[in-house]
Amino acid sequence: MSKESIRTPLGKVRGLGSAKHGAGHFITQRVSAIALLFLVPWFLISLIAAVRGGYDGALAWVADPINAVLILLAVGAALYHMRLGMQVVVEDYIAKNSTKTFLLIVNTFICVVLFVAAAYAVLKVAAI
Repeated sequence: MSKESIRTPLGKVRGLGSAKHGAGHFITQRVSAIALLFLVPWFLISLIAAVRGGYDGALAWVADPINAVLILLAVGAALYHMRLGMQVVVEDYIAKNSTKTFLLIVNTFICVVLFVAAAYAVLKVAAI
């Protein structure tokens, strides 16, 4: 004899609640997008102006403490936003749990490595 349930799929999940993490992820992705709305135009306009001054002008631009901090904020926000977006793609489209876990770890690792490299480069130039 099989014990088949007569409950509907909705009845089986009713009362279990949500995973309680989707809203936080959504909000952090939107906050990073809003930060990028301000940081990316500043970065592009400032970079174009700095490059016009040649190599020495670009070095001086990065060496300015305000510019160095804003560059790191822009790179950090962009990489964080990218990590969140890639996380959603992996979670939505990769079915196998081991592959999903591996890709999420690689995603985070790559973003951290890229930020450390960017921070090192900016701080190295700013120290000159």
